[in-house]
Amino acid sequence: MIDTKKILAFCVEKGFLLDEEVLKLLSETGDLESVKLVIESVKNATQKKIITREIFQDKEKANNVFSSLPEQNQKKLEKLKIKLGLKIEISKEVVSGAQEKSKEESNVKVLSMNSCAGKKLGVQDFVNYYRNRFSETRNFLQESPQLNNLISIGKIYGGGQGISIIGIVSNKRVTKNKNLLFEIEDLTGRIKVIVNQNKKEIYEKAEEIALDSIIGFKGSGNREIFFVNDIIFPDATIPERKKSNVEEYALFIGDLHFGSKLFLEGSFLKFIDYLNGKIPNTPEVKNIKYLFIIGDVVTGVGNYPNQERDLKIVGLEEQFIALANILDKIRKDIKIIISPGNHDGVRLMEPQPLLDEKYAWPLYDLENVILTTNPSYVNIGARDGFVGFDVLTYHGYSFPYYVNNVPRLMMKKAMNSPDLIMKYLLRNRHLAPTHASAQFFPSEEDNLVIKNIPDIFVSGHTHKNAVSYHNNILIISISCWESFTPYQEKFGNEPDHCKVPMLNLKTREVKILDFDTQEGIKEEK
Repeated sequence: MIDTKKILAFCVEKGFLLDEEVLKLLSETGDLESVKLVIESVKNATQKKIITREIFQDKEKANNVFSSLPEQNQKKLEKLKIKLGLKIEISKEVVSGAQEKSKEESNVKVLSMNSCAGKKLGVQDFVNYYRNRFSETRNFLQESPQLNNLISIGKIYGGGQGISIIGIVSNKRVTKNKNLLFEIEDLTGRIKVIVNQNKKEIYEKAEEIALDSIIGFKGSGNREIFFVNDIIFPDATIPERKKSNVEEYALFIGDLHFGSKLFLEGSFLKFIDYLNGKIPNTPEVKNIKYLFIIGDVVTGVGNYPNQERDLKIVGLEEQFIALANILDKIRKDIKIIISPGNHDGVRLMEPQPLLDEKYAWPLYDLENVILTTNPSYVNIGARDGFVGFDVLTYHGYSFPYYVNNVPRLMMKKAMNSPDLIMKYLLRNRHLAPTHASAQFFPSEEDNLVIKNIPDIFVSGHTHKNAVSYHNNILIISISCWESFTPYQEKFGNEPDHCKVPMLNLKTREVKILDFDTQEGIKEEK
């Protein structure tokens, strides 16, 4: 920070004034000589007696102000340009290049960046979106040996026996005889599908079918109705649980809600001391190389009514500045992979883009931080002789819908057992199969389809820690760093605090480190 008195003295000497906002922005640059050059350049370009932020609204003139400065001064003022909304694209190119270098050096590779450019949407966009989703998921199902004699709905004639069909579920209801009746469709037609209540095992499968999911059915019937003998989900499976040939550790956290009065700062600082080797009897720390932060890194502003009462830091940019200051304390050989959540000042519509550089620029400045979209695929630990682990990260905004609509998840109160929700979504090969479960952007390609099956699937949002497996896929749900809130109490949630899953990439052992007490670090296997 520059002493504002020095800036004001220079302005008085030159015979003009600065408004308070511009003075604050200039002081934050930390380079007085560059600030003086900017002030001189603005004065010469505008002939104004008072410099306000409005002067920078003419992007062409404002960019001319900065481009007239020596190159070394332009680099020092990059943050100022971002805050003024100038040259953001150029800045992103610089950041992207730095991140690429960082990824190469740290065995981290971002495999997907699922962000959609905004555009005016029409009905046909949604039609194309669902058609493409159907075609992609149908391809998964067609690989199943269980779906023999597969036929399109429009080609069913007479009383077809022992056939299979694939369809997207458009309606679901219970008949007066307590059977389950679905309406499904493919690209050739629609048909009613009935599951008899007396077929207990199949009926239980059918109860789990969500609207808009794409499912395979075996049975018999005609063009009017199809009687089900079995139900096949797309499902995700991998043949083996791979292991690295080098002992490294990956840690998974999220839901920090930094900036909230309820943020558990003492516990988080203790976690950072652990990462930096300041806690005795923790020899494994030197092998920690990856730290994933899965959304809601800050608590945000305006996410719910009267949120300002709960804020310790009241501005979004200020929250990111303070968070970056804390994350900057972490030793630099640990790569920090950060994706956004619903509190982080980006759109709720999924896929969510990178954290907004206008507010989160301090994170872009950290040399060991790699920013990704939500969801994203990241590969870690690859080296000669080992392909690495593919990690699917998803914050989990769709989870509450399935907890409230899938009978088994309702009975299990799955917001407190989030690995059950994650297994459910893996079975459907989609992160939000039902239209109403999340806001989404209907791009031509559905970025919420689980196209590539990951080795590790990580989510947050529930504030509940869980570790389990589904068809050899490691499932990790992360806890939170925010005290118990009235909102969670209202819905019967039982959050976990400050628990950190630590995965040994060589042995696949997972330990849960607990930073929620003053008694030191606990380990749970």
